[in-house]
Amino acid sequence: MTPTQCTQHDAATIAMLISEANKEVAVRFGLNADNCPKHPSFCTTSWVEAEMARGETYFMLHDPTAGPIACVAYERPAPARAYLNRLSVLPPHQGQGAGAHLVAHVVEQARRDGVASISIGVIGEHLHLQRWYNKLGFVDGEPKRFAHLPFSVKYMTLAVPD
Repeated sequence: MTPTQCTQHDAATIAMLISEANKEVAVRFGLNADNCPKHPSFCTTSWVEAEMARGETYFMLHDPTAGPIACVAYERPAPARAYLNRLSVLPPHQGQGAGAHLVAHVVEQARRDGVASISIGVIGEHLHLQRWYNKLGFVDGEPKRFAHLPFSVKYMTLAVPD
């Protein structure tokens, strides 16, 4: 499966992928529309459209029989830095390499763009996800607390290979 770059026409599909892929995380960490309205499990089409309008690029994976199964956002806020955002894989397809495939695609895109590092932020208490990113080469940063979030945020960074 080769990731495809998305357009505004894909916004509803992307929103569905993000929302469905993140529902279990919201349940596990007790997140709801009141205590964490910006959690990906509450993603909407207009949210994705706004992100695309401000420069985020989305990539999507399609399974030949199941259709769209995963997506990821790539943002480049500075010439040497990129963000990997909202990596989302539908639950029936998790653990089968789709997420790692999308991360590798973003790393290759960043390399082509001359980016030195890719940063991500994950729920600080989501240790399983942090270990998964560690296996892909991401290095732990310091966790931070924000008054508007009911969890800490762990920032992680990957040095983009030449």
